[in-house]
Amino acid sequence: MSYIAERREEEKERRRAEILAAAETLYAKHGWDAVTMDQVARSARLSRALVYVYFRDKEDLLFAIGDRAMQLLKSRFEAAAAGPGTGLQHVDAIGRAYMGYALEFPHYFDVCSRFQSHAMGLEPSANETACHDAGDQVMGTVVGVIESGIRDGSLRKDIGAPLMLAFSLWAFTHGIIQLVMAKGADLARRGIAIPDFSDYAFRLLNEAMQQHRPI
Repeated sequence: MSYIAERREEEKERRRAEILAAAETLYAKHGWDAVTMDQVARSARLSRALVYVYFRDKEDLLFAIGDRAMQLLKSRFEAAAAGPGTGLQHVDAIGRAYMGYALEFPHYFDVCSRFQSHAMGLEPSANETACHDAGDQVMGTVVGVIESGIRDGSLRKDIGAPLMLAFSLWAFTHGIIQLVMAKGADLARRGIAIPDFSDYAFRLLNEAMQQHRPI
């Protein structure tokens, strides 16, 4: 590749990153439904037409943000699974990492929520494909620690298919986070601290998954 071609590619990547950064800032501040492509263009100090050169529509832009969200989540899950401990302990660490991630990056958690309800299109864009691939990698990390837990005996041998359990854990943890975010004040009014609630929920789940440990 020539020097000029390399500079052009660098410029394209820089502009794409500027658009994504502008969109993320607006997303975090106002929520995705309130964001428009015009706002993104103005925030990135680019023309609306140029934004459409990089992203074919608002949904395509969301998938690009989703890819970033999933890549970060994957790195958090991998870090949680890299420490010492049993497979069950790593499953617990991943669940808690997801909660920490959601509270630190609520707009990324919103992306995850939207991603879960989305069916892949017949002609997906590169951004949609990348987002789905990153999501598969996230789930693959969870499946890996479940398989490790079955092998080391920390998870029940009759726990079932690892992928089925991975999706069940995702749904369980996602629900806990949604409840904490939406009903934190109500929990406090009832005398329930959020850390106590999340600890109880994760402990209950762990006891259900343990080998020879009834609830």
